[in-house]
Amino acid sequence: MSTLFDPIILGAIEAPNRMLMAPLTRCRSTMEHVPTPIMGEYYAQRAGAGLIISEATGISQQGMGTPFAPGIWNDEQTEAWKPIIERVHAAGGRIICQLWHMGRIVHPDFLGGDKPVSSSATTAPGSVRTYQGKRDYVEARPLGLDEIPTLLDDYTNAAENAKKAGFDGVQLHSANGYLIDQFIRSGTNFRTDEYGGSIENRIRLLGEVTQRLVDVWGSDRVSVRLSPNGDSQGADDATPVETFTAAAKLLDSIGIAFLELREPPAHGTYGNTDVPAVSPDIRPVFSKPLVLNSDYFYDNATEALAEDKADAISFGRTFMTNPDLPERFRAGAELNPIDFTPSWYSQGAEGYVDYPTMDQAAQTKATA
Repeated sequence: MSTLFDPIILGAIEAPNRMLMAPLTRCRSTMEHVPTPIMGEYYAQRAGAGLIISEATGISQQGMGTPFAPGIWNDEQTEAWKPIIERVHAAGGRIICQLWHMGRIVHPDFLGGDKPVSSSATTAPGSVRTYQGKRDYVEARPLGLDEIPTLLDDYTNAAENAKKAGFDGVQLHSANGYLIDQFIRSGTNFRTDEYGGSIENRIRLLGEVTQRLVDVWGSDRVSVRLSPNGDSQGADDATPVETFTAAAKLLDSIGIAFLELREPPAHGTYGNTDVPAVSPDIRPVFSKPLVLNSDYFYDNATEALAEDKADAISFGRTFMTNPDLPERFRAGAELNPIDFTPSWYSQGAEGYVDYPTMDQAAQTKATA
């Protein structure tokens, strides 16, 4: 029976524990999406994770629609990542780069007024923050067949830059209603060509992009994130079990290192859905390590491993607010509160690198 404190082999990566740091958008880069030095401090503080999955990182200007989020499509961005990764490695950690194209979630403000691209001409619900203020989403245009080779090249370029920067691998962001997810789900993909209609066609782009990453990194340093159950930013699927087990089988055939699933529960604290988890159906068809995410804490994470529902757990907000989370879990120590504040997505140190470790909290308490 595995525990959170047992080591695990994730492809070519030897993780000392099964507590992964989930990808967390934190918005500490420049307006030009260049990483900044404070990000090195943030990630190094959390180097005790079995593996850090970086915040979602843009593969191109076309795919970037979040203010102050990092990119990795040009030399300046790539060079700025290097000292960040060096700090993680110096602290004994491992970090992979999550590669991101937001699809219809990109507002024209980021594109010089051009429409965003998606699988089909659909509009995401709600609004988004841009550098020019809050804006309603607009209808995306379908990505042309003749544009798909360029998209694949963008992923290849980003993967190569991640290698140059010193990352230990990459993860394809195929979840949360972003571009690849928009192709996968029947509720956002109305294409009639080879990328639409059947499940096999809708997961085609997922397979092609994943293969591009494998061509750069080797299959043992590539992972994928999916969010199979329920609506995600307006993207939904009529048959999630059939769709996402097919996606998992495809990824298994490619031989990726591990698969991460974000599955909010019915009473989730940061996203919820009544659609049951698909991981019980994916588990038998995916032969490599399976990582589960969303609303996990020590007790239910331990239970998931004990019951063989997963091989590891990725923690998001708990790692955000507790930089020494594995040490706290091992000691049975109290966690810092998960304080929902605007500082999570601001550009300063507050709510980013100022969460106390267990020892720092004890010293503060002792001198109070």
